[in-house]
Amino acid sequence: MNTQFFQQVFAMPDVTLFVAHLQNALAKERAQRLHFYEVIDENKKMEFINGEIVFHSPVMMRHNTASGWLYKLVDTFARMTKQGFVGIEKILISLTRNDYEPDICYFDAATSATFSPKQMQFPAPTWVVEVLSKSTEKNDRGIKFRDYAAHGIQEYWIIDPDSETIEQYRLISGDDENGNETENSGEYELLLKAKEGMIHSCTLQGFSIPIRAVFEEEANLKALADLVERAKAQ
Repeated sequence: MNTQFFQQVFAMPDVTLFVAHLQNALAKERAQRLHFYEVIDENKKMEFINGEIVFHSPVMMRHNTASGWLYKLVDTFARMTKQGFVGIEKILISLTRNDYEPDICYFDAATSATFSPKQMQFPAPTWVVEVLSKSTEKNDRGIKFRDYAAHGIQEYWIIDPDSETIEQYRLISGDDENGNETENSGEYELLLKAKEGMIHSCTLQGFSIPIRAVFEEEANLKALADLVERAKAQ
């Protein structure tokens, strides 16, 4: 939570009225969220964001290719090394206020061990990947960026299939010497933004790939073979 913002709100002379209005608005939003759970369709990509049901249009081929190729790499390595579960597209993660269907999400072994075969809603993942499109970029860089950090998602990748670029963010967390949250705790820091070179996951131990493996078929197939050999050696 932003401490400065909290202090500003608490200093308002009409803070109790503000809280009452906020509680009323959130109660209406919770009713709308229950409606979302009733109408959600497994054949459509739907999210619940700040009180609104958001429907997603079909993606372009380059979007699907990037997410599909990266999913194969992450999923293969995670399963071979028994480090958890990787979901794609239709995994609904339910946070305290919003429900999202990230392009790719990785849950560590401890978290995924609690899942059941018929489970339809999931907790905050360990790592999330979003592939940008014109209709989703604002949320991917805005609401989702803040919400993922606020709920402790340790790693966030943003992939731009147009510029063939990957941005890698790591969650800043920790307390100062007095046990208080540091100023930037619960925020993301940019580790890497690149079109080429290697990228190393902060959360999936041993996972590293050439960035071109997300955008070029030959590089993807070579990276997949390399990951399989690396996983066998672990």
